[in-house]
Amino acid sequence: MKERKTLAESLFDIGLYLFLTGIFIVTFYPFWNILIISLNEATDSMRGNLFFWPREFTLQSYATIFRNEELFDAVKVTLLRTVVGTPLTVLCIAMLGYALSKRNLVGWRFFTLFFIFTMYFGGGLIPTYMVIQALGLIDNFFVFIFPGLIGVFLMILVRTYIEQLPAELDESARVDGANDLQIFVKVTLPLCVPVLATIGLFTAIGHWNSWYDSYIYTYKPELKTLQAVLVRILNQFQTGAMLTEAQQLAASAKRMSVSSESIRMAVTMVATLPIIMVYPFIQRYFMKGMMVGAIKS
Repeated sequence: MKERKTLAESLFDIGLYLFLTGIFIVTFYPFWNILIISLNEATDSMRGNLFFWPREFTLQSYATIFRNEELFDAVKVTLLRTVVGTPLTVLCIAMLGYALSKRNLVGWRFFTLFFIFTMYFGGGLIPTYMVIQALGLIDNFFVFIFPGLIGVFLMILVRTYIEQLPAELDESARVDGANDLQIFVKVTLPLCVPVLATIGLFTAIGHWNSWYDSYIYTYKPELKTLQAVLVRILNQFQTGAMLTEAQQLAASAKRMSVSSESIRMAVTMVATLPIIMVYPFIQRYFMKGMMVGAIKS
């Protein structure tokens, strides 16, 4: 039998739901406003007063941006770096986390402090650029992959998660004749799915949203990422110093039902939606991986 709530508890619940609803509206509405502007006819959207639904629905802005070869190439580069970089980063972090979870590792304290040191101190932009250049990664696709293979914070999450696994699992596997590689692949990895899904989401979001490495380390247009192209479009539109990318796209459209504003909004949606759609598939692992992996320091 359910216990009836007191008036104070009911008022508290109502206030809490109202507060959470307000937070949801404040955070979700800007995204929704961008969506309806991108789906509305451009000349009509210039009138303003678009709040909840497009007045004159059209997909012309999306059709226009996908006719642009540079944007299409940027989508392919971003997809490729996310698909290639995420599994490689998760694998490298998992292997390092597994190694540093073994306190009997020779030099364990040194290696732990060595990696943690890199969380707080970096070489700076120019020395980093010189290292990237010396490695021959300038204007190379793998400049998006190799420099970010190890994330120390994510490694700590994995290491902490592995340390909480029962030590008897390793011992029983060794009794059966398994070596460290077999234990890692057959015992540890299957048990680490929650935390690996968590760091996989972080890594995928990082790859998808990254633009600065493309801006600094690549000069070929075919290696520019979607976010880098979007940043250039936004900057050109804001400065107004030249004919913007969005205006060029609008001028090339067969029907003048797009504008620089609608193009910017459509590009923003194209850059944002795919990574948002990934989250529901790993949501059940996400909270568990974050909570369990963060119990110990």
